[in-house]
Amino acid sequence: MKRPRVEGRAGRFLLALGLAVVIAAVVTLGLAGYWRLIGGGPMSVHGWIAMGLGVLGTVGLAGLLMSLAFRSDREGWDDQVDNRLDPGRDEAEDNDTLY
Repeated sequence: MKRPRVEGRAGRFLLALGLAVVIAAVVTLGLAGYWRLIGGGPMSVHGWIAMGLGVLGTVGLAGLLMSLAFRSDREGWDDQVDNRLDPGRDEAEDNDTLY
């Protein structure tokens, strides 16, 4: 069987998203099994839904924040910061050279 090729940013994103979902599902099932092993009660359907949404939300938020950090680094958003309008700064601090 021939493996489908992943091309472009969208394809890589979908592949990464699918991998994240699979990992989250395996971890969730593993934690549920461990919970039962240590004597915890069975989880209701609402508990499974809440845990799944929590794990998916955490993975999604982590991915979003990491993508913003990489984009900021690539595009240089944080290279030059202008603090002249900061109300906590003194004029004397602007004239000091710490280099």
